[in-house]
Amino acid sequence: MRDLHGAVAVVTGASSGIGEATARALAAEGAEVALLARRRDRLDELAADIARNGGRAHAHEVDVTDPAAVRTAVERVATELGGIDVLVNNAGYGVWAPAAEADLDEWRKMVDINLNGVLATTHAALPHLTAAAQGERGVADVITISSVGGRKITAPPSNVYAATKHAVGAFSEGLRQELAGQHVRVGLVEPGVVVTELTTKGGNNAPDATRATELSALPAEDIADAVVYMATRPRRTAINEILVRPIEQIA
Repeated sequence: MRDLHGAVAVVTGASSGIGEATARALAAEGAEVALLARRRDRLDELAADIARNGGRAHAHEVDVTDPAAVRTAVERVATELGGIDVLVNNAGYGVWAPAAEADLDEWRKMVDINLNGVLATTHAALPHLTAAAQGERGVADVITISSVGGRKITAPPSNVYAATKHAVGAFSEGLRQELAGQHVRVGLVEPGVVVTELTTKGGNNAPDATRATELSALPAEDIADAVVYMATRPRRTAINEILVRPIEQIA
């Protein structure tokens, strides 16, 4: 196992939930973390809290559905911090509804955030990741937060959400094959039910963690642990997929 001292990590969707927990965990391992999300106030609070705990973090207000803004933010991070060693594609959105009742705009929003956001951020970061892999660390990482829904359809209302996560899985596998020789590792973390904003707002048909026990829904920190595990393996070892469910989850 290797710590991340000297590494620069970018985390999208860092203002809450899995993204926030992942940023904290990477900073605790020594990484300098760029926090990307839309809610600047939350990013500033998180960066300050990480600093109080001895870490280093920088807030960047950006919407992953805006490719130009994403590229600007990524280039700024690489310039100011000296490169990018780890990219965590975490920004996500979910609405669960039967197709006949669905709002088409919500479908588009899921595609824009869950898929196009991953594509835009990864595309912008790739030159910096491939360069970093030739440096002292000898490896770089693209880690995308997918879902159990990227492996199977857990329920009919998960239709388009699951479709975006399946697409992310296909993209990640193609990218893994392409970048293996350049020592950029590509992996997916696929959570089951996690206590986040997506599962505690009471949306119709959504996974519900509002009354979950510790055995029926995971804290975001458990998913952050999986990300850190991937990013701290010896350079010879690529962990390409981790599926994490709470012990009581069936689907």
